[in-house]
Amino acid sequence: MKPSFRNSQPTASTFRWLQRRWLLVFFSTLILVLGISTTVVFAQSDSSLEKQENQLIQEYALPSAPAKPPVYKPQPPRPSKQQSEPAPQRKAAPAPQQRAAPAPQQRAAPQQSQAAPASPPPRRRNVAPQAESPPPVTRSPSRERQETSSAEDTLAESLPESQYVLQFNRSPVVGNRLRLQGVSAETRVGFTRPRSWEPKSVTAKALIRFQHSPALLANRSNLTVLVNGRSVGSVPLNRKNSEVGSVLFDIPKGLIQDYNDLSIVAQQNNDPKCSDPEDVTLWTEILPDSQVVFSYALQPLPLNFSRYPYPFFDELSLDPNRIVYLLPRLGDAWLTAAPRFQAALGRLADFRPTEISLVEDLNQVEWGDRLVVIGTPADQPALKSLDLPFTIQGNQILDGNQSALPEDVGILMLSTTLDGAVPVLVATGNGLEGVTKAVQFLVQPDTNKIGTGQAILVSNLTEVPTPPLHQWPRYLPIENSFQLKEIATQLNGQPFQDITVRGSNAPPIEFDFRALPDDRFKRGSSMKLVYSYGPQVNPRTSAVEVLLDGIFIGGARLNSENGAIRKTLKVDLPPALVKPDSKIQVAFRLNPREPEQCGNVTDEQLTGTVHADTSFKLNRETSIELPDLKLLRSGFPFAAPQDLSNTAIVLPNSSSNTDLLTLLTLSDRLGRLSRSESIKLATYTTDNLPSEISKTHHLVGIGNWENFPFQEAFTASGFSLGNASLRQSRQGSIQTLPDTEGVIKEVVSPDNRQLVILALTGQTDSGLDLVRQILSKDSWFFQLQEDTALISSNPQSLYSDESDAYKLEFLQNSSSTTRLENTTPLSKVSRFFQNNWLFLPLGILLIALLLYGVAQLSLKRITDRKSH
Repeated sequence: MKPSFRNSQPTASTFRWLQRRWLLVFFSTLILVLGISTTVVFAQSDSSLEKQENQLIQEYALPSAPAKPPVYKPQPPRPSKQQSEPAPQRKAAPAPQQRAAPAPQQRAAPQQSQAAPASPPPRRRNVAPQAESPPPVTRSPSRERQETSSAEDTLAESLPESQYVLQFNRSPVVGNRLRLQGVSAETRVGFTRPRSWEPKSVTAKALIRFQHSPALLANRSNLTVLVNGRSVGSVPLNRKNSEVGSVLFDIPKGLIQDYNDLSIVAQQNNDPKCSDPEDVTLWTEILPDSQVVFSYALQPLPLNFSRYPYPFFDELSLDPNRIVYLLPRLGDAWLTAAPRFQAALGRLADFRPTEISLVEDLNQVEWGDRLVVIGTPADQPALKSLDLPFTIQGNQILDGNQSALPEDVGILMLSTTLDGAVPVLVATGNGLEGVTKAVQFLVQPDTNKIGTGQAILVSNLTEVPTPPLHQWPRYLPIENSFQLKEIATQLNGQPFQDITVRGSNAPPIEFDFRALPDDRFKRGSSMKLVYSYGPQVNPRTSAVEVLLDGIFIGGARLNSENGAIRKTLKVDLPPALVKPDSKIQVAFRLNPREPEQCGNVTDEQLTGTVHADTSFKLNRETSIELPDLKLLRSGFPFAAPQDLSNTAIVLPNSSSNTDLLTLLTLSDRLGRLSRSESIKLATYTTDNLPSEISKTHHLVGIGNWENFPFQEAFTASGFSLGNASLRQSRQGSIQTLPDTEGVIKEVVSPDNRQLVILALTGQTDSGLDLVRQILSKDSWFFQLQEDTALISSNPQSLYSDESDAYKLEFLQNSSSTTRLENTTPLSKVSRFFQNNWLFLPLGILLIALLLYGVAQLSLKRITDRKSH
């Protein structure tokens, strides 16, 4: 019953009822207002988010899809170009490397891929001289097909069938000698199948040329060839007087995969009953001019960024990937973007060879090239002659609404030239920032994975943070205590896992143990090996050994006939042996309990395992002395940090083609020596080099001596060059005529003693080109040492890949050195006496005199106290 206020006074209960009523109304109103406001806020937020998404999606109108997407139609490979030829000069008469435009008939149909005579004639393969050699096999198309009008018809048609010859001596495992020794011996040769080959059409034949010991019995000796574990044939070893034998094995169609393994197994006996496996007469030589001959058809492929980096780089290619840059009107855009792009390709290539060249016109491009065009339309006028999805009007790239794209938007496009035989990668924009952003999209692994289609607009790209100075992915971890599974394997970059080997002749288990270049190891570093082995081993003759770069550093007997699980072995790591290129080998010497009979050993039950939780405890500090070209083998200090953000390359104001090729080759080398999620390498000309960069970055100067950017930094650094072919050293100076040598020299920066300057120079462009060749060839680059390298070529060597093609002389004559270190005072004193041990006797004498003085002073005070 509701209370009535008529003719009555309010009571306490009435007031409480009113209070509750008003509180209820108040909270209901508050909740209603909050709900309405929240709805409005969410509506506004959703509207704002939708508006931002619409702005992002509709920011730039895309052109309509092209009617015919570009189709890459590869052609048969041609012999590798010789990098020993001098590079061409810009704005000058053509030099030997300057390539002429291909003949018109070559564009209509591929021609035979034979090396044209030259002086010296280019060699197609590194074939060792033999008594007999097979006739050369050319790789030429057998028939020509007509192009169809549509992309679908083009894909349906196969390109001409071709032939490729792969000789064994191209493998570093083979070289000039491939020997099979013992009763049962096996050797392997690996090869790949390029992506451009149509898998279903690949057929192959293996031509095996061999010699064997005349002591072998034909009815008990044979040679068997296997491809990917499947036997393709066998032949008896019945040649008389070590005559050369040649056998052609057919490889079944469909057996060839992306990665292939060709095994040659020799069963050799010289006794009807029992052959001694240690007998030196049990041998067979596989001649290095043995070869695999492929017949294949090249498949056309629509270009799409989802397949990047193919076809511009093919990790399965049997030939070096040929990267060709179209020369622009040089500016900051190209000098910034091109080296970064080539450094990224170097990381992809790793150990695989590449060839880098420059062209000034699209007509100079040849079959087998991969053309890269970097720069704005103003810098690259040839963009207008390519079939591109975006319209170029004047020097501006237009979007789908025919409006000029902003200067900070990067544009990536794919096209072809030479009737589809050459793929073209275009990285452009309407401004410097856009060109740089387009290339940066490709060099960052996490971003280029999302690319697809024929064209990409890069409007927003997040900058990847610079990694720590000592975070080098392929080297030892920064922490001093870690496990083996924290070290990435060299083959695939994945963490190390448990590995088991089997048999009495099991190969050692090997892994990289690469110290950081500025690491200095002290006593107390150790390795705790965790291993297991199987039963049935002979405890008297079986053991496990640990070797560091082939030097024995520890081991233990395998003394249990029943095997053992997760045994441990502590091994001290000698400080002087751990280097930036070190490897640790764990070798199981497994011998069975039962003796062998007639060379047959029952050893399949013998196993040894290295576990991934093998641990290391290091005692090290940061300490390194510069300059030292030996450190350049690992990229130090220019690859610290690994994104190359602390390195700047400086070119002359007027750069020649040799300067630019050296720039790209150096970038390629630095890319191979580093690993990171981005590349921030900077390039400047002499006039554009900011003053603060020389105080904060390591510098690399490129150019002949007349135009070299940092002449003043080398005038007082021991050996140096001068005008009029002048050479100077501390012992004197001379003038030479002519001076065609190249010079690689490293000095401490005069602006900051914690930095260095690297000089890549010579009196002439031919000398600088020698420097470029050394940078591009692993076998020569990894010989660098001291602080100065003088490079000359051997005129008697016809080919640049011969062991005596160049001559390197090294000097250590820098008058100024610097030490980069982070050590304790005690370590500094210890290192001082280690490096200057002649001061040790003097130090001991001084310490003895000091102690004698302290003792005499103490005795005098005691005597004085007693006298008082």
